[in-house]
Amino acid sequence: MARHPIFSATLQAALLGATSNILAQLIDAYKTNKPFEVNWIPVFQFLMFSIISTPPNFLWQDFLESSFPARSKGELSLRNTLWKFALDQTIGAVFNTLLFSVYIHSIQLAMPDAPRITSFTKATGYWISPGVIDFAAVDMGVVWEAALGEFWDIVLAGMKLWPAVSLVNFTLVKTVEGRNLVGCVAGLGWGIYMSMIAARE
Repeated sequence: MARHPIFSATLQAALLGATSNILAQLIDAYKTNKPFEVNWIPVFQFLMFSIISTPPNFLWQDFLESSFPARSKGELSLRNTLWKFALDQTIGAVFNTLLFSVYIHSIQLAMPDAPRITSFTKATGYWISPGVIDFAAVDMGVVWEAALGEFWDIVLAGMKLWPAVSLVNFTLVKTVEGRNLVGCVAGLGWGIYMSMIAARE
């Protein structure tokens, strides 16, 4: 039985999200001249974010393509491509920036005393323990204020990458599944950057 495209896309994104956080930790260890050991807590946090954020993004790309088909009679539709690009770089960018910030600040407030765990097995046991994540401790006013405070910095940083990715996707890649894969690969580098931001919070 074939997997649903959203499932495959989410699996790809989760693996690349976790990989990006591990690479960010490797870079940090190199820059600070410290021994490299993976702290699995933030890796799992980024994996969770990918699982949460990928389905709505997949559906968003599917909506854009169904509303503004890339090709008409075999030729690229410039009008539809520009519409998709504009919507993706405005509504899409705002949604994803706020989603990331709200998630990161919420999960950090929900896990204020999360230990550094370098054993994958112990980290897995920790994550599935009852009460590890306490969303009752999350003050959404604080989260929202923090998200708005870093909004423009993240958006401006994203302008160096995502417009180019969108143009490639909307002009050269024909399927939503393919666009998601391109986005995931580009997101590997972006994930490293966002992991470093999250580590500074």
